[in-house]
Amino acid sequence: MRQFASLRASARSPLLQVLKTSVAAVSAWLLSNLLLQQPLPIFAAIAALLVVQPSVNQSLAKGIERSIGVILGVVIAYSAGLAFGNASWVVLAVIVVSLLVAWALKLTPGSSNQIPISAMLVLAIGAQTPEYSIERILETIIGAVAGLVINALIVPPVLVAPARLAVGRLEASVASSLQRLSAALRSPVGSPELELMMTAARELRPLQAKADDELDRAEESLTFNPRGSRHRITIEQDRALLLRLSTLVTRTIGMTRAVRDNYDPALVEDPTVSRIAVELDRAAHDVRLMAVTVGGTRRAGVPSDTAPITAEVPAEVPALTAPLVIAAPSPRNWVLVGSLLEDLRRVREEIIGGPDV
Repeated sequence: MRQFASLRASARSPLLQVLKTSVAAVSAWLLSNLLLQQPLPIFAAIAALLVVQPSVNQSLAKGIERSIGVILGVVIAYSAGLAFGNASWVVLAVIVVSLLVAWALKLTPGSSNQIPISAMLVLAIGAQTPEYSIERILETIIGAVAGLVINALIVPPVLVAPARLAVGRLEASVASSLQRLSAALRSPVGSPELELMMTAARELRPLQAKADDELDRAEESLTFNPRGSRHRITIEQDRALLLRLSTLVTRTIGMTRAVRDNYDPALVEDPTVSRIAVELDRAAHDVRLMAVTVGGTRRAGVPSDTAPITAEVPAEVPALTAPLVIAAPSPRNWVLVGSLLEDLRRVREEIIGGPDV
């Protein structure tokens, strides 16, 4: 059954989406029956099925694509039918011509595929009359409008929660990576632990890309959405937070690579390295607070029980209050110390604000 695995999605579509699509198709069929006296409004039903999308914005785009494709397909089929009839070779020629027209006009894939489909249907089941062609165009427009209206009226999806979750996971993962770095500088670790630490740091990039994609989907779900206005400020805050986290991802990966490449178990005995470890713990603590300082509420994916790093620093108070200054790093570790200090400076600026923020 492995050959058929690609036919199945990783997750089912929401049942509400299935119900909306069904309602849209039935509504388009009934409206076409009523307005056009068409007993089999296939074009209307197909348009409604294609137009109902996860967001209102996507529905509008699909409606436009579908309408343009049908209009061009009907015109091409009507012209070819008048000139050459509806023989098999005419249908094949119309397919080729339709694709070439879509290519010449630089149409989207949705419109490009719709043109030959509409043309074939008109030639196969229709009469080559102006009335028939106009009815198919009107039928498609009715179906597209029905799909758009149904999708807008029946609980349009707002994809803010998945975006917040994705940003929260990235935030928590950055904090965990910083804590792993701190642990490696406090106690000696071996090569396997260093490689696992590097692997975990590299996984921040896919999490960053995932958060960016989810925010794009959330922004699209709010376009033309009646419920969108109340959520826009949340998405703007999450977008600003992701921008700051992106810099932290780069710095965290760089610090992790520097520690792995220059690691020496004797590092843990260096007082300078010990101070850097403390600052890494403080940075991890403050990264977990960034969601609160940006959005005002703690997001999903970020632990709510962030422990204070010292008895004097409460869990909800930023810990990075002053930059770490090292007058003279140990000659033995100066390459690693210098690299970590520069990355820590950028991390501090992104967390608490600085010249580049």
